[in-house]
Amino acid sequence: LGRLLAKHLTEALGQNVVTENKPGAGSNIAFELVARAAPDGLTLLVGSDPLTINPALYPRVGFDPVRDFSPVIEAVRAPQVLVVHPSAPARDVAGFIAWARAADGKLTLASQGNGSIGHLAGALFAQDAGLGFTHVPYRGGGPAVIDLVAGHIQALFVTLPAAIEHIRAGRLRALAVTSAGRSAALPEVPSVAESGFPEFEVITWQGILAPAQTPPAAIRRLAGALDRILAKPEVAEQLTAQGFEVTGQGPAQFAHLIQAEARRWPALVRRTGAQPD
Repeated sequence: LGRLLAKHLTEALGQNVVTENKPGAGSNIAFELVARAAPDGLTLLVGSDPLTINPALYPRVGFDPVRDFSPVIEAVRAPQVLVVHPSAPARDVAGFIAWARAADGKLTLASQGNGSIGHLAGALFAQDAGLGFTHVPYRGGGPAVIDLVAGHIQALFVTLPAAIEHIRAGRLRALAVTSAGRSAALPEVPSVAESGFPEFEVITWQGILAPAQTPPAAIRRLAGALDRILAKPEVAEQLTAQGFEVTGQGPAQFAHLIQAEARRWPALVRRTGAQPD
């Protein structure tokens, strides 16, 4: 997402926009770097749900998701998807629950990492359904998807774009998505909510943020440019094909989402007992 937006933002602003990966500590290194950057509109963050999950997950983080950032625009959202190998006996959520109960806690349910949104989605589902699983954390959704395709694990909660091509090719079977309704990218796959758990909803979001105290004029200029970029057919179609929903929520709406997520996740992290690697 960062590379795609940077390419178009370079053209829109008439100046170079360079993407830089800063991995480590569950994205906390990148979050803290931007939180401490000069608020001049020249350093931006491609932020996502760990921004609001990690403060409840780690004993200390060097940022506050609400206080230390100026939201610019929410770009996309995507659900998690519950996927199994095509040889699995489960063809829907009810079948998956029956399979898990018969396995008596031994069914392997993977995620993209301890404390990831996929881990939390699986833990919440397990609690709501009264099930036990053997959690298998990976370092990213890609390796988990590859191992599920190979049959090394039995089930996985992962962000939809990481699995959608394997689902379309028949290498994985999708049982449900975690959005409140169905995903436009996979309209034939029901949601967990419509499969017997009406209150269940877990969404991944990604957007652009600047350091707190960035001048409002700079935020407005960036938000306007990014909104126009996300509305371009070639950009929207590329993101939609990957399983994202393009939202384009502006600074005020994006700030509201971050505040709501920052309130929501601490209780859910405590409820699941999730811990980082």
